[in-house]
Amino acid sequence: MIGLDTNILARFYVDDPNDLQAVKQRPIARRIMTESPQLFVPLTVILELEWVLRAFYGFGQSDFRHVIEHLLGLANVTVEEWPRVSQALALQAEGLDFADALHLTACRHCESFYSFDDRRFARRAARLAVTPSVFVPTEQ
Repeated sequence: MIGLDTNILARFYVDDPNDLQAVKQRPIARRIMTESPQLFVPLTVILELEWVLRAFYGFGQSDFRHVIEHLLGLANVTVEEWPRVSQALALQAEGLDFADALHLTACRHCESFYSFDDRRFARRAARLAVTPSVFVPTEQ
């Protein structure tokens, strides 16, 4: 089994003709993804991939979701904790940030989740009635 870094996946999924390194590396990434018998993608790589695709390449939520759904569907690829990734994708589709959704899926066994991110996280999570509930701690 071969473990993959974020840059291999980014080269596989993104055609960047203005980056000479990307032009050289994309065929290599395609060969790895299509010809390797067993590949492993760590959960941390999925999290970083979302950031790279969104922040660097301007991918929207649905574009990222399509990438991950495709990746999860590849027979030769194992994604670490893929049920969590799938659950996080569902929460992202409902309005949560992917990283926040992934954090919540890791804490399903907790009674609550604390964050100072009120607007973008706690309020959205409350609207969705997610488990665990997200609270913004304050001075008492």
